Parts: sequence; C-alpha cells; structure tokens
Amino acid sequence: MRFMHQDGTTVHLGYCSNVHQAEDLKGVVSQLAEYAEPVRERLGVDRLGIGLWLARPVVTELAADPGASKRLGGELRARGLETITLNAFPYAGFHREVVKKDVYLPDWADDARLEYTLDCARVLTDLLPDDAERGSVSTLPLAGRTPWPARRAENARRALDRLTTGLSALEARSGRSVRVGFEPEPGCVVETTAQAVRELGGLDPERLGVCLDACHLAVQFEHPAAALRRLADAGLPVVKLQASCAVEAHDPADPAARAALRRLAEPRFLHQTRTATTDTVLGVDDLPDALDGGLPDDTGPWRVHFHAPLHTRPEPPLRTTADQLGHVLAGLLGGPSADCDHIEVETYTWSVLPEPPADLAGGIAAELDWARTRLTELGLKEDPS
Repeated sequence: MRFMHQDGTTVHLGYCSNVHQAEDLKGVVSQLAEYAEPVRERLGVDRLGIGLWLARPVVTELAADPGASKRLGGELRARGLETITLNAFPYAGFHREVVKKDVYLPDWADDARLEYTLDCARVLTDLLPDDAERGSVSTLPLAGRTPWPARRAENARRALDRLTTGLSALEARSGRSVRVGFEPEPGCVVETTAQAVRELGGLDPERLGVCLDACHLAVQFEHPAAALRRLADAGLPVVKLQASCAVEAHDPADPAARAALRRLAEPRFLHQTRTATTDTVLGVDDLPDALDGGLPDDTGPWRVHFHAPLHTRPEPPLRTTADQLGHVLAGLLGGPSADCDHIEVETYTWSVLPEPPADLAGGIAAELDWARTRLTELGLKEDPS
C-alpha cells in the first residue's frame, strides 16, 4: 500500500515475507499466491507491498539469471504486489527447527555477507516498480554479540566501504538507487541507537543508514523521541522501519505472567529479554535464561524480543509495546516532513505462537489494517491507485 505524506513523499507500507517458509524460487512464487495475494484481497486494495526475504540460494539464482528476476517481477505485478524493500538479515535456514544465534551468520567480517547484500541490491533493482524513488535492503547490525576483536571490526568496516562503492556502481549501471539499513538488535554488536551512531556514524548517508525495528527499540527501553533525535543529529537516516511489537510482562514475578512467558519460550528463535533499573538496562540473550533466574524480577517490567501481532493482545497479564510503536510512527511521520518512506510489518513469529492461527493471511491483513489506521490518523492519505 502507498500513502502520501503532507510533504509530498510517497510512503510505502507492506509486510515481510520472512514469515513464510520458502528457500527456493518456486517456494517464493508459491507464497505469493497462497498468502500475499489473499492478504491484498482481504485489505480491499489493488496494490500491496511485500518485503521479500530471499534466502542465499534464491538470490544466487536470480542474480545469475536476469530472466528469472523478470519472471518474479511479472508474478508480483500479476498478483497486484510490489516490492521496494528486501529483508537480507537472515542468510538462509530461517525456518529450521532451531535458528537462534545462527541467524547472525555470516556476519559483516565475512565477505559472504557483503556479496549476499550486494546481490540482493542487484536483484531489487530488477524488481522495483518503475515509479519507485529508490529501494532498500535491511541487514544485521554487523554481528551477534560474540567476541568482536579489532581485526574483525576492521574487516567489517572495510566491507562497509566496499558496500558503499558497490551500491554507487549499481546505481550508475542500473539507474536505480538502493540504500542498506543496519538493524540494531538486542544481543548484537549494535544493540541501541547510541551504538549505531558510534559504529555507523560517518558512513555515506545516501547509501547506508539504519533499519529501525520498533520491537528491538522497545526491548532496549529506548525512548522513541530521544532515539530518533539521536539518529537525526548523527546524520544516520532511517532507511526503513520495521513495524513490530515486543511482549511486556509488567510484573515478571507474577506467577500468571511467568506461566504465560513460559509458553512463549520456544526453541526456534532467540527471545532476548531485558529489564531496566534507574541507570542501566539488564538483559539475557534468551527468554528461558531469564525465567531460570538470569534476570531480576523485582526491578520493573520485562520486555521480550518476541514479535507479537500488532493488532492483538497476548495472553493476560502480558501486553505488547504497541503504544511505543505508535510513538515511533508519530516521530517519523507525524511532523511536517516524512523521515522514513519504507515501512514493513515484520511479525515472523506466527508459527511459534502458543496457538498459531488457522488463517495466517487474515492475521497479516489485520496487522496491515492496524498500521494503515495509524498512518491515516497521522494525516497520511492512502493512495487508492
């Protein structure tokens, strides 16, 4: 879906396909028919944005065969879909039985990450609608929080210089601009916007910036207004917003809250958990660690990196950080200028909910309708074309 901001900027809203299990081109095309087109029909719109996640094998095939990219673009257009952004955070295997910290591999100290990201950007230039101002690709925040010695940090910095050069060459060759956004995430080298400024400041803002995930921002107890101001002051653009909600336990010592959290402690994905004291944020890298005594339950609420559907409430007494997501949207789009033009609803956790939905397309459509309502409340006008 497209919206017009009062300053004339076209703001794109879609959902991320990493919720679907597809790691070959045939599977990607199938998910368009099984899920994305029905989502569009549920919303009653003629055009729906879908932020594709293309695993490494898919990108390899598309990058090697321009005809394959054109066929994928034709499938998108035939189903009333458009792609202006790719999620290149997971490299492959995102729906294995256990993913956990493997999602951070390869990291930005490994040339494979640079090559994959540039291949994603090349594929995206073939998929972009003719009238799109630019495309975006989101990626991990350098690496998971593993030993990050100076040598690996320097390797990553050189890779970012090569990324800038590669994106510039791609624009010169294709005439299409693609920006890459690094996504701060709890448990990584870059967890917060302050760390993003420290690690990514000084990079070319025409090519590189931040992918801001509202769930991650909430888990780290960052205040939206302060976080957005920090990025703006550093000249780090918000290339893309991932509209997402964390799960919050207001009183983590409450037995009912702990029982509900236990039902979210599943084996596939990491669910980093944080609590905040007066002067610091304390955390562990997975929810079971918190529940087993790794995190105090008497300092305040716990927030859990579990992407909760935007429009629903989790099992009581848990709640979500939907209000904080609303503040992020207002901070980016509620003023006289649009400070982000790519928004992607990214709830990839539907399949690991305690009660997965029977109607996934209906759930995704309801999330997008929630986001559509928030954008129109901020004064954006939906583009019906």
